[in-house]
Amino acid sequence: MEKGNYTLTLIKPYAVQHGFVGPILARINGAGFRISAMKYLQLSLEQSQAFYQVHRGKPFYERLCKFMASGPIVAAILEKPGAVDDYRRLIGATDPKQADEGTLRKLFGRSIESNAVHGSDSDDNAERESNFFFSLLERF
Repeated sequence: MEKGNYTLTLIKPYAVQHGFVGPILARINGAGFRISAMKYLQLSLEQSQAFYQVHRGKPFYERLCKFMASGPIVAAILEKPGAVDDYRRLIGATDPKQADEGTLRKLFGRSIESNAVHGSDSDDNAERESNFFFSLLERF
């Protein structure tokens, strides 16, 4: 995988719990992304805190970590040229109320905290986040 051509997504507990995994994956595929790795898992609180360490100290950090450990998630590496920027456009603003029509967060999110999906915000974070969830043996 070439840097700049992949990103990480997490389908968050709210979306998994409400049966939105299939529709979200269909929209991801429809937007031209190839799924090169995927798994279904539940993070412990410690794993959630480690993943979101870049937000440690921010007012939402503890709530976010507890939410992400509250139920199963789907983690996936998505490939496409310009993946980070294209996926950020597909998912929309963090707050579903402010997200553009047709974006994943607008369609499947409930609130800022229960916003359906995570997407890497830079190529460097895509690499770090992908390495957090997937070994090289799990990428195809």
